[in-house]
Amino acid sequence: MLLLAGTTISVFGQEVKEKTESEGKFDASTFILDHIADSHEWHILTKKNGDNVEIYLPVILYSKEKGLDIFSSKKLADGNEYKGYKIEEEGDLQGKIVSVNKEGTVDEKNLPLDLSMTKAVIGMLSAAIIGLLLFLSLSRSYRKSGISHPKGIQSFLEPVILFVRDDIAIPNLGHKYEKYMPYLLTAFFFILINNLMGLIPFPPPFGANVTGNIAVTFVMATCTFLITQFSGNKTYWKHIFAAPGVPFWLLPIMIPVEIIGLFSKPFALMIRLFANITAGHIIVLSLICLIFIFNSLSIAPVSILFVIFMDFLELLVAFLQAYIFTLLSALFISMAVQENH
Repeated sequence: MLLLAGTTISVFGQEVKEKTESEGKFDASTFILDHIADSHEWHILTKKNGDNVEIYLPVILYSKEKGLDIFSSKKLADGNEYKGYKIEEEGDLQGKIVSVNKEGTVDEKNLPLDLSMTKAVIGMLSAAIIGLLLFLSLSRSYRKSGISHPKGIQSFLEPVILFVRDDIAIPNLGHKYEKYMPYLLTAFFFILINNLMGLIPFPPPFGANVTGNIAVTFVMATCTFLITQFSGNKTYWKHIFAAPGVPFWLLPIMIPVEIIGLFSKPFALMIRLFANITAGHIIVLSLICLIFIFNSLSIAPVSILFVIFMDFLELLVAFLQAYIFTLLSALFISMAVQENH
């Protein structure tokens, strides 16, 4: 953990120092937002002469007028235009690739479909590959040794899998838990791996703020929502559209309330994960920035101690948020599949 905190301060601190020296004034808010936002390139370091060393990711765009275009994001770096596209630097479309008309203005009516490989996409794919390799190794281990005393990767993964089964799935879903275990395990490990990868600032693909991207948490919450609705039995839908014990004249009020409740649950899942992970990254970066805001080395020991403390706390949050998302998903599904009493 000390090494992690030291790496964090070293990587971000060097970049902050070089930006301050090159631009003459340090803007903490811009620096922080740049690092938690998604982007089309992976910043490695800034040289003393001000040049950036970056990994430029593939841009994949589709529009009705131009068809499919694939090229390196380096073509759009530093505000450049390429094939009628550019990365918008301000306004509601800031950071997004937009179409530019002949007058040089943004054509908001013909925005391209962006399927680019951004930092978040690379981070998600990397987490998926890591998870796949872990479970394939676990499968091979079981095939060789069978059900025996866990060793190697078994001793690490088996307790976590049993925890998800015995403390999340079975208490909420009862005898129906096996049907939903693949999704619950996938959600738990996907969130956990991405959370842990986000705590390590270097090298790529580490450092991507995947679970702090609201589009990612939206899709995951939508998966829970769809599984819940498609698993709903007659009792579940009866409680929504004809709640037992509710007077008939009250149903026109209760039905809209119940329908709102259907969407408020996944919305809470989406916001909880997004807000907690993003807040943690912002606090760590803010503590590092204090050294350069006050421009004094006397602040450094205090800042470093708080960064180390926050790294420990973020490690706890990484596991906690994976647990909470999985637990609430199991709880919502159980509300849809419970038997009529």
